[in-house]
Amino acid sequence: MEEEKQTRSAPPRNSYRLIKIATLTVLFLALFFTVGGLGLKATTSSTFCSSCHEMKPEYYTWKTSAHSEVDCVNCHVGSGVEKIAKSKANTVVELYKKGTDTYTAPIQMPKDIPNSACEECHNMENRKVTPSGDLIIPHDKHLEKDIKCTQCHSGVAHGDISERNVTFKSDYSKWDGSLAKSMMTVKYTEPKMQTCMDCHKARNIATDCETCHSSNMVPKSHTAADFKAQGHGKLADKDIQKCDSCHQYMSSDEIKDITNAPASQQFLKTGSTKQETIPAKAYAKENTYCKNCHTGTRPESHGANYVNAHGALAKQDKSGCMACHGEQSITVGTTSNGLTSNAVSTSSTGTAPACNSCHPASHDNSDYRQGHPIDLTGITAPSAKCYTCHSEQKCKSCHKES
Repeated sequence: MEEEKQTRSAPPRNSYRLIKIATLTVLFLALFFTVGGLGLKATTSSTFCSSCHEMKPEYYTWKTSAHSEVDCVNCHVGSGVEKIAKSKANTVVELYKKGTDTYTAPIQMPKDIPNSACEECHNMENRKVTPSGDLIIPHDKHLEKDIKCTQCHSGVAHGDISERNVTFKSDYSKWDGSLAKSMMTVKYTEPKMQTCMDCHKARNIATDCETCHSSNMVPKSHTAADFKAQGHGKLADKDIQKCDSCHQYMSSDEIKDITNAPASQQFLKTGSTKQETIPAKAYAKENTYCKNCHTGTRPESHGANYVNAHGALAKQDKSGCMACHGEQSITVGTTSNGLTSNAVSTSSTGTAPACNSCHPASHDNSDYRQGHPIDLTGITAPSAKCYTCHSEQKCKSCHKES
């Protein structure tokens, strides 16, 4: 028995050491990956993004948006080990900037969200109609032309708050769910028609209503029996901006004076937030859609006896006359009796004589020289310079050039 014990060798001490090291290593790795996994999960959650007060505006607008069930990292980081690792490296840099107060505000995205992030949820091959049911948006054709999703949908998650200058450092404490809700209106979250029109014009694509809308899009006010004859003019006088929101796209020429500056710019310019815009009658002369109709078809009142009756009609509603006519014009054209005049306003579809094409300036007022825009001292007869405003034919019927 003793001999048998002596023949058995004692287990090597190194074996115990290796087992101990292996066990501790496994436990350490398990702990590391568990803690790391929990840490990774915590630092990639949307709640973690809101832990920095600098991100409060972005967090609350996201919570209010249609993407509130999609975590921030799904769009801003993406999937894959490489992207996550790069994101965590950037987080260290962001923490340093936060600690040293060297970050830039308002916070801006370094680059747009890629289409691939959107396509994780949205199928661009069969997404043809938006939820409104009226718009026709062939997303597959937009992708073929390399149109980025964010070119149209930049405000879907945050309402373009950065571009609207409402996320400065002094604003962070004001942000909560209520403010975010007020900021996330349709005006800032849905694609803007102006964006569509600008892109279509730049790419020489049709801009007719039927191109993007499945219905005729005629407002209820436009169906009234007297809309064409009288109603549309009265509506335009009340709110020409509303008319312009659709009819600007029907004009082949730009309506320059309709532009409406933001209230802040208006105040700095004039000291008042009251918006000044072009009168409806002047707008009708600039918009070719209006002008083609106004000058292309004579109103019913312009009958055979109109020349004799127009004075009385003009006294009743002079502003109505001004929708087509002007008191003076320097555009060269031809009058109805074949005379060449530089006081006739012309358009692509016809002519609309100005008042001074038939009625010369009245000289019965002895003080007319004082109010004349050009100094008339010593001038007793018209010259070529006068005809830049006045009708040469009418002036020469009484006067001879000096």
